[in-house]
Amino acid sequence: MTFRRLFAAAVSAMLCGTGGAGASPAPDDGIAAMVSGVSPARLRTIDETLVGFGTRNLFSESLHSQTRGVFAARDWIRAQFERIAATSGGRMTVAFDEYLQPKTAYTPRDVEVSSVIATLRGTDPSAPVYVMSSHYDSRNSHGNDATKDAPGADDNGSAVSAVLEAARVMAPHRFRSTILFAAYDGEEQGLFGSAHHAKTLHDAQTNVGGDLNNDIVGASTDWHGHDFPYVVRLYSESLPAGADVRSVDRAASENDAPSRELARFVQDAAAKFVPQMHVELVFMEDRFGRGGDQQSFTDLGYPGVRFVEPYEDYNHQHQDVRVEHGVQYGDLPQFEDFAYLARVTQVNVAALASLADSPDPPQSVQMNANGFCFGSELRWNASAGRSYEVLWRPTTAADWEHVVPVGTQSHVFLRVDKDHALLAVRSVDAQGRRSVAVYPALARPKGTPGLSDSLCHTF
Repeated sequence: MTFRRLFAAAVSAMLCGTGGAGASPAPDDGIAAMVSGVSPARLRTIDETLVGFGTRNLFSESLHSQTRGVFAARDWIRAQFERIAATSGGRMTVAFDEYLQPKTAYTPRDVEVSSVIATLRGTDPSAPVYVMSSHYDSRNSHGNDATKDAPGADDNGSAVSAVLEAARVMAPHRFRSTILFAAYDGEEQGLFGSAHHAKTLHDAQTNVGGDLNNDIVGASTDWHGHDFPYVVRLYSESLPAGADVRSVDRAASENDAPSRELARFVQDAAAKFVPQMHVELVFMEDRFGRGGDQQSFTDLGYPGVRFVEPYEDYNHQHQDVRVEHGVQYGDLPQFEDFAYLARVTQVNVAALASLADSPDPPQSVQMNANGFCFGSELRWNASAGRSYEVLWRPTTAADWEHVVPVGTQSHVFLRVDKDHALLAVRSVDAQGRRSVAVYPALARPKGTPGLSDSLCHTF
């Protein structure tokens, strides 16, 4: 019998709970309607309007113009959010998140950083807050050049367009969780806007359930002209900053940090509501040697992921607009695929709406770390009105492969060996909505069991 078939057979020998694969809930009609409401034409209009401001470089804030520069774009973005807020029944508010950024080793002077944040208030103040983020500043070949054009159609007008369009289709709906739609300033110089906002949330002890960051999501063609219109990359970090892979809190699985579980949740939501899109899980914090605004959240211990198009074309990123040897350089709208951008936006809407109405994840999930038995003993704090599912997969699998419904129980023993498999627990509410999965911490109950299998249950 193969290793995986041995595991599958072992599930039927559980000592607690009931076996069988959990059926996924039928797609929610409300989420499906929001997804179908995303408009490629509106995305194009937003992106081309942002490009029309000429440059959105952080240091163009001194232009004091209504038609050119970063603050002209900022004011226009705020006006769009305020129009959207008018459809929310008073639940959406819009504000600037501003501060004076001191000169750094990489910038020429102090500069005012001003992000735009739209808050769609949820119905449950105790529920986690979710963020969909982008950055609206742009750059050309020289990061601090505020004079020459920096159209920024893909980097990152595409993502600002996605955030505004997601806010438009979601604002009329009520969600359990509060959702923040963010257009950050100063990303190109060092994640300035997102770092300030994330710290503000952290200092206020805000329970941020995750950041869905979008950055460079508008083109589907690689540098050879090959088209990948149904693929989007999704990056997620392994262990949070400063964590030790061998620590008892992480149970020694570097592939199951909160950001990884958030990424798996996003992939699952996309499969339900935007099945034509393939969300490619990339198990890296970001592209090699590079970064994005989600890191401002993960650096503070919040889960965060980054969407990016399948292949970036560096002729159209961080380039002065010019033609050399017949090649057009520059980040221009003509290289965007707005039908593709619409599908990426739909993935975000599906994931964000699913998260914002999901039950709270199970709390205090623990794995009995005492050895000398074949199996896995888990416990967690149960909540009224919730049932639970245990997920498991071989250690080499990227995503969960098996689902074991355990009802309202909060203590189960599965004959799935913790030394050969990875396990997690998620909540299910009465409507069949699932939470993000929670990987267990190690627990070492008093009294070490002996070699007898019957002594495994020590919780």
